Amino acid sequence: MTDPSPDERRQLFTVAAEMAEAARAATLRYFRTPGLAADSKEATHFDPVTAADRASEQAMLAVLSRRRPQDAIHGEEFGRREGTSGLTWVLDPIDGTRAYLSGAPTWGVLIGLRDARRALLGLIDQPYIGERFSGGWGQARLEGPAGSRPIRTRGTRPLSEAILFSTSPEVGTEAEALAFRRLAARVRLTRYGMDCYAYALVAAGQIDLVVEAGLEAYDIVAPIAVIEAAGGIVTDWEGRPALGGGRVLAAANAEIHAAALEVLAGVP
Repeated sequence: MTDPSPDERRQLFTVAAEMAEAARAATLRYFRTPGLAADSKEATHFDPVTAADRASEQAMLAVLSRRRPQDAIHGEEFGRREGTSGLTWVLDPIDGTRAYLSGAPTWGVLIGLRDARRALLGLIDQPYIGERFSGGWGQARLEGPAGSRPIRTRGTRPLSEAILFSTSPEVGTEAEALAFRRLAARVRLTRYGMDCYAYALVAAGQIDLVVEAGLEAYDIVAPIAVIEAAGGIVTDWEGRPALGGGRVLAAANAEIHAAALEVLAGVP
């Protein structure tokens, strides 16, 4: 399909914001409530899903059914719906359910929009602290308690001065974890546990790198759009597109991306 017109872009941002508001209400209804139950999607390890995850995605699906029934959907909890427009909404109703269950405000709602080739628009929304990072078509913003402002990624600096984030020190396979540790040994500061909020910090110019493995498409489409609109780069560990998830390297700029890629590339 051709790129959306300026008017359609504005409409798409409006629809994404409506979804984010609906998901805020759904997630905050359950957050930090006693006794919230969690089922595990996996038998071998704890991969939690809660009533809040399902309520959040259902709230977003209701907006799309009303406002954009022509678009396809790929959601974490309720799967895929085909569309006719050539656009697909990629939804993670709570990215960081472990943090959500723990009461830590580092989880978020991810709303991404892609076509067949690339991420077009993304929202990273943190309902509890009221921050929303949005990006698409070369424009990125942060809206929150301190107001609304454009955001840009950090400028060039040596790898030895970089700040690196990952959700967990247990990064993927043994070989992937070894490559991550090699990179962590080269940077100034490594921190863990921020889930999607770490990608927002790249876009906002606070940190330089996020490195992860084993992601799904709904984990990364929205962050790609926000970071790219803010001037950054997101690829896999070989420098290829990362729209499908897997191994992901998010970087503030081309120089720090190239330096990190040199350490990570070639992992079997």
